[in-house]
Amino acid sequence: QVYMVESGGGKVQAGGSLTLSCVASGLAFSSVTMGWFRQAPGKEREFVSGISWSGAATDYSESVKGRFTISRVNDKSTVYLQMNSLKPEDTAVYYCAASPFWAGSKFHGNYDYWGQGTMVTVSS
Repeated sequence: QVYMVESGGGKVQAGGSLTLSCVASGLAFSSVTMGWFRQAPGKEREFVSGISWSGAATDYSESVKGRFTISRVNDKSTVYLQMNSLKPEDTAVYYCAASPFWAGSKFHGNYDYWGQGTMVTVSS
């Protein structure tokens, strides 16, 4: 059984920072691509960031590039999302996900396992 548990969400004022964590179990964590997606109320789930199995490759959506940083510690089966300079439009439920592929990491259909999500609310 695969479990992925996100934490670190909360409420923050615009310009603030949060760090999300996602701990995975039941899978070969060091062999999978990890991604962060988000879904705002009334909107579709969108790609935020991805990181390859080794951490050597990362990718970001244009909306978060330069503000968010993804990282992973394979020995801890954990992926992080450091979010700085938060904006009200970053308000969403954030999900971590695992994929066997790096190619196509922006597409949620390529991810096999998902966490339950953690809410991030940014007030103006």
